[in-house]
Amino acid sequence: MDTLDALADGARTELTDHILPYWANRAVDVEHGGFVGRIDGYDRLVRGAPKGSVLNARILWTFASACRVLDTDRWCDEADRAYEALRDAFRDPVHGGVYWSVAPDGTPVDPKKQVYAQAFTVYALAEHVRQQGDDAAEALAWAESLYRRIEEHAVDSVHGGYIEAFARDWTPLADVRLSEKDADAPKSMNTHLHVLEAYTTLYRVWPDAGLAARLRALIELFLDRVIDAETGHLGCFFGMDWAPVSTVVSYGHDIEASWLLDEAAAVLGDPSLTDRVREASLRIARLTLDALDADGGVFNERDGGHLDTDKHWWPQAEAVVGFLNAFERTGDAAFAEAATQTWRFIQSTVVDREGGEWFFRVARDGTPYREEDKVGPWKCPYHNARACLEILERADASVTA
Repeated sequence: MDTLDALADGARTELTDHILPYWANRAVDVEHGGFVGRIDGYDRLVRGAPKGSVLNARILWTFASACRVLDTDRWCDEADRAYEALRDAFRDPVHGGVYWSVAPDGTPVDPKKQVYAQAFTVYALAEHVRQQGDDAAEALAWAESLYRRIEEHAVDSVHGGYIEAFARDWTPLADVRLSEKDADAPKSMNTHLHVLEAYTTLYRVWPDAGLAARLRALIELFLDRVIDAETGHLGCFFGMDWAPVSTVVSYGHDIEASWLLDEAAAVLGDPSLTDRVREASLRIARLTLDALDADGGVFNERDGGHLDTDKHWWPQAEAVVGFLNAFERTGDAAFAEAATQTWRFIQSTVVDREGGEWFFRVARDGTPYREEDKVGPWKCPYHNARACLEILERADASVTA
């Protein structure tokens, strides 16, 4: 059995027996509709916790993608529930866009317009359209509208790229941070990566010429500005003129970007652009091999001489996909071995065999941080479910090729 087949067997079991059932059985909000805002590290519901638009969009993406890739209607009720929650609770009927967070009853808690959240909503809606086809005309129209909002309000017409966040009415915001741990910088790699991801999927269902031009501009922005030409790593935070304001290297974002950039270039179908992207993405993947611990886990990040050796759940998931993507592009066995090692680490250490789902992060010795959420604004099913779905799609493509 080759690497891809072995990973596919494990991925299908992990997805259908562990990840999706946890969210379908534990995270549904039967009282208010949609999904709950938070479940703690001991699998206890935190009543009254606000609900985040990013979490809800990621839930929609996950269940819609599962229905499409697995060719099943088993998870379609959850996808519909997530779509209805986004539409009914998070959509701003006055100014457009989606709120950052709402109370369980749908009352806005933080109505700011974080471009990151708008992008994830586009990503989820586009995947919903991929799954439902002509039955999702409302979702497609909304995705197109959100795309236009982003382009109307967030584009920096002087230096390129997108400004991080705005007030509810799309006026400037004093503090544009995505989270408390982030730098208060007007532009971030993270937001741009997920706008790229969203536009890639939207283009699959809406091949608009203007959208293609904006996606190309984003890819070129990564190649020319976000990726450090000297180190090959992605910068994290930038000023308006794209001067770096951070020295952090995020290994999870690096390896995630390596395959998302490949995917974005592929949908545009320009061989010269694809070649440029592939050179950069393979360099990133090779650099990420150095972030592997002996147990196969991927370290979190590095800032100068300080290495954060904690292993968060999502870089592990992205590493499996990124290394697998690099192996498919090169045939280099080192990437296949890395993908396999990281998957084994996930199965042995990151998956919570008793409570379900995956731990948010574990220490280098494998001890889980129970103070971290199982479900929350930053703990979702999208990274780990997507890794499983990517493995399955790639395995299927290799059979039919």
